[in-house]
Amino acid sequence: MTERELEILALLKQDPLIAQQSLADQLGISRSAVAGHIMNLTNKGVIRGKGYILAESRYAVVIGGANMDILGRPLNSLQVGDSNPGSVSCSPGGVGRNIAENLARLGSETRLISAIGKDTYGQMIVSQCQQAGIDMKGCLQLNDANTSTYLSVLDGDSDMHVAINDMAILERLSVEVLKEKEELLRRADLIILDANLSAESLEYLLNNFSDRPIFVDTVSCVKAKKIKPFLSSVHTLKPNLKEAEQLSGIIIEDYSELPGLANWFHNQGVKRIFLSLGSDGVFYSDEGAQALIPAIPIAMVNANGAGDAFLAGLAHGWIQEWSIEQSTKFAMAAAVVALSHIATINPNMSEISVNRIIKESTC
Repeated sequence: MTERELEILALLKQDPLIAQQSLADQLGISRSAVAGHIMNLTNKGVIRGKGYILAESRYAVVIGGANMDILGRPLNSLQVGDSNPGSVSCSPGGVGRNIAENLARLGSETRLISAIGKDTYGQMIVSQCQQAGIDMKGCLQLNDANTSTYLSVLDGDSDMHVAINDMAILERLSVEVLKEKEELLRRADLIILDANLSAESLEYLLNNFSDRPIFVDTVSCVKAKKIKPFLSSVHTLKPNLKEAEQLSGIIIEDYSELPGLANWFHNQGVKRIFLSLGSDGVFYSDEGAQALIPAIPIAMVNANGAGDAFLAGLAHGWIQEWSIEQSTKFAMAAAVVALSHIATINPNMSEISVNRIIKESTC
């Protein structure tokens, strides 16, 4: 779906009886343009019948952090311990939220469960998520807590130099709160977790919903430790090499040893693993295939968010029932789309833009 179709679909979910003129007024376009988009959605089978009855579709539930990202970018090389001329920007972020927005922009039905404050940052996050087509009804909105913030500073090569996160609010996404979402989770075709969740919440979700495919983003070496006791419940795991080495206790000296590392995870019950090797690409493995796919060359603008786009690409491929190879190549191209924009989420993220990257990289 196009970005405009996603915006219309999000409004229809909130009010299936909304008038076309009201849609036009909210989106700042003509009524005839709205009618054209609705006809396209009908032809695609997304809308069925009068009253904008929406077709039942497979959906993913993403559970994790939702932050406001504050990004500092130096004009030249970063001078540590000094004031650096540059730019500062704000955009909604958070691993879980980023995955959800990328997945929605790719065209997959997406629900987000997170915790945010009823403050300025929280309202900005809700607004952008809804515009991207994310169902936000499962989010916990609190009057007595501040929305998470993630402050990062890039170096002169546009890679992260240092970051500080304030994510205390996510502790409020407790087991008791998650139990209230059980019906939503039971009906999901896919559950995606980020390791920012508390150990208790991860334990509850991985122990009680392992009959659903569960994808896990390890986030960092420190946070990855929380999922080690529950690897048997993980369908798809996306660590970088350091995180995989820490979880397994296996140190890789040469990439020829990657199959053995992947097999350790399979022996723990993980069905699919995708090892991020940075500029060297991605090694994927399931119980039937293993391969290292080289990275797609890219002039990086901002390293933040590439891993989130990659996991969203994998999730989209799973929902579309693609092979592991096709899903990996699609996910790597989605990461390239993310890397090419200063914001954490590239507003041009779509299945069309990702496939364009794939086509250009194979020419």
